[in-house]
Amino acid sequence: MRTLGAVSVAKRHRVARETREIYAPIANRLGLNNLFQELEELAFSHLYPMRYRVLAKATRSARGNRREVIGKTQEAIKARLAEAGIEAVVTGREKHIYSTYKKMLEKHLTFSEVHDIYGFRVIVKDIPACYLTLGALHGLYKPVPGKFKDYIAIPKANGYQSLHTTLIGPFGTPLELQIRTEQMHRIAETGVASHWMYKGDATTLSDLQKKTHQWLQSLLEIQNQSGDSAEFLEHIKVDLFPDEVYVFTPKGRILSMPRGATAVDLAYAVHTDIGNRCVAAKINGELVPLRTELRNGDRVEIVTASHAKPNPAWLQYVRTGKARSNIRHFLKTMQYDESAALGERLLDQALRALGVQITEIDDGNWERAVRDSGARSKQEVLADIGLGKRLPSVTARRLLRFNETAKEEARIGAKVGNVVIRGTEGMAVQLASCCRPIPGDQIVGSIKKGQGLVVHSAECRQIERSRKNEPDNWIDVDWDPATSKLFQAGILVTVTNQRGVLAKVASEIADAGSNIDSITMDEDRALYTPMLFVLEVANRQHLARVMRALRRVPEVVKLSRVRE
Repeated sequence: MRTLGAVSVAKRHRVARETREIYAPIANRLGLNNLFQELEELAFSHLYPMRYRVLAKATRSARGNRREVIGKTQEAIKARLAEAGIEAVVTGREKHIYSTYKKMLEKHLTFSEVHDIYGFRVIVKDIPACYLTLGALHGLYKPVPGKFKDYIAIPKANGYQSLHTTLIGPFGTPLELQIRTEQMHRIAETGVASHWMYKGDATTLSDLQKKTHQWLQSLLEIQNQSGDSAEFLEHIKVDLFPDEVYVFTPKGRILSMPRGATAVDLAYAVHTDIGNRCVAAKINGELVPLRTELRNGDRVEIVTASHAKPNPAWLQYVRTGKARSNIRHFLKTMQYDESAALGERLLDQALRALGVQITEIDDGNWERAVRDSGARSKQEVLADIGLGKRLPSVTARRLLRFNETAKEEARIGAKVGNVVIRGTEGMAVQLASCCRPIPGDQIVGSIKKGQGLVVHSAECRQIERSRKNEPDNWIDVDWDPATSKLFQAGILVTVTNQRGVLAKVASEIADAGSNIDSITMDEDRALYTPMLFVLEVANRQHLARVMRALRRVPEVVKLSRVRE
């Protein structure tokens, strides 16, 4: 970064942007403050050279104009601390140019309106002296309400500790103060490395070292679970730019989370297994939805269950990279296993069409077929079939080519059993939303690349052309008669617009043993009101029972099943 002026403008901008977005935040996250500030300053000077030069010149001018005020203030602070019997080193500090620029952008200020480009740092011998110093200086100058932060009691995620306060100094100038011990100062400047440099006993780990080690470990986990570099960066960027909130576990442990983090984020921050098995959360003793955002000072308890597993909907609201990458990894693994199981059933059907049972294919033939197809394992071949990336008929013929006992033509045309759908296969089998099939409907299956098996009603109008033009992509499927899952079905109920009619309809649906998933009502409610219900039913007979019950309601004038 120091020699970036020697390269082309395009490369200069690319490297400077990369440094500002990735490497400077990593230095900050590890507490390497000097390195972080220099990287940010250099990146700013290369990305916006004109703005940098203008602000640098303005800062130099302001430095001369305010030198007298700064000098008098520094002397007043030293005198007050001496009166209070506090030994301290007081130094003035100038804000970095990029820090001033960020403040101007965020608060829409001109440079002349940014008064606090200077601050003071007070270094004392121990923690009690920090709080004594704070009291003495609040007696010297009036503090600005809401501008006090105690990072000693609750350190930042990178281990930074200091008391921060803003005072109204002489001539009404705001003054920023940092109060810290010598050890805190070392950590603030050189980060977690200072612990190893200054500690005599290198065998024991401090809390800060443990936190840093855990964060670096989580980076490695996210990297291993991410599909590519873009996904990895997407996961970690939130962790690198945290606007923090601090929450408490039931045992009183303080955890730092990025602003906007939810109960699910906290569950994964505690442990991956807790995140994978969380079902509910209690915040300050009250049960809340898992998507609830955390606020400063919340006391959070995560409720888990052994049978629970991550929900894909969590990805819409989780904030931390660790939570997002672990949810995606779990879903990918689960989909892989489910797809492999479905692929085995589809391949078995294709082999039986050629007169061979899947159990007749020995390991040697499988190994040759796997090698020939460019896959890494038998499981991968089966998962690819389940996901629609390979055709089961092609894989079946490849296996038979290596199967010495196969009688190729003689067995073609043997009776084939249909693939049985249970409805509990997970993501490997999807029920089409265009026709919402339920047990009892005639169904067909489509092999969609990357989606697995998509099940449609045989009467679905949206698949007519595809079944004619791409017959190889369609297979015969049947419902498992023993399935116990509930399926979604839509019905359109038109009623006379009378008081209490919705309650009557809902009551009949409940009495028929069905649950209402959603209701949509037409805004134009004149004499008749159409209501679209999405119900949970066991099968076609159950739906018929619900519809018979609704026909008995006097206010119902029209009733039909809705496919789309």
